[in-house]
Order: sequence, then C-alpha cells, then structure tokens
Amino acid sequence: MGKSPTGEYAAKKIVEQRKHFRWRNRNFKNRMLRIREMTPSEGAPQASGIVLEKVGREPRKPSSGVRKCVRVQLIKNGRTVTAFIPYDGALDFVDEHDEVMIEGIGGRKGGSMGDLPGVRYRVIKVNGISIQALWLGKKEKPMK
Repeated sequence: MGKSPTGEYAAKKIVEQRKHFRWRNRNFKNRMLRIREMTPSEGAPQASGIVLEKVGREPRKPSSGVRKCVRVQLIKNGRTVTAFIPYDGALDFVDEHDEVMIEGIGGRKGGSMGDLPGVRYRVIKVNGISIQALWLGKKEKPMK
C-alpha cells in the first residue's frame, strides 16, 4: 500500500481510513462492542450475591497451599462466580447462604490476580459488614 492520500479530494478517503483503523485499538473496540457489560457484574464495580459453597483452590506453580474461596450466585443476574476471601482465617466469618459483596480482585484487564487461576473477584463485605472489620475484631457479624 502506498502513502496516505493527500490533496484536494482526499478527505473522504482519509475519514474512511481513520474509521477503519480505529478498530485496531483495543480500548476503542471494547468500548464500542460493550465488552465490559458482558462480564458477570455487567460493568459495575461491585456486586452482591449469596454464598453457595466454600471451596479451597490450589494456586499455580511455584506457590503451594489452599486459597480459601467461595462460590457466589449474583443477585442481579443469577450468574455464579468464584470469589477469594482475603485475610488469614477470614473464612470462619463466611457461612453458606450469607449475603456477600464482591469486587474485582485487581488483575490486569479484569483478569485473575497472582497465582489464583480463574478467580477474578474477592469478598469485601459479609451481611453488610466489612470483612476487614470482622477480621480485626472491630465489629461482630450480625445474625440473620
């Protein structure tokens, strides 16, 4: 392909090229196709759901151990996702059928973080109380 068109009658061609080449930009393409709205949280920064079960996940090499996670069914659309529970021993504060608030775990481009494959969310609240406050002993978990 030669050089870009220049000259008196080149405007239409230049506009068409710009329209075509903008689709090569990942951010433009994701915005136009509304890719973010196709995620389980439908583009929202946080979502609430009901705990279905507690699960232990094994991390990728070279790490080892069992990372504590929960399977959560989102209230807004019924989708099921896996969410990591931060803090040592915080799994004790989460029971089945509790209402939890989840947010993205902070991996690049909305993906998983660190050595946990397939886990893209983390728990931040249990029954309306921050999991950090529960873990620090500042608040007690309300009974339903």
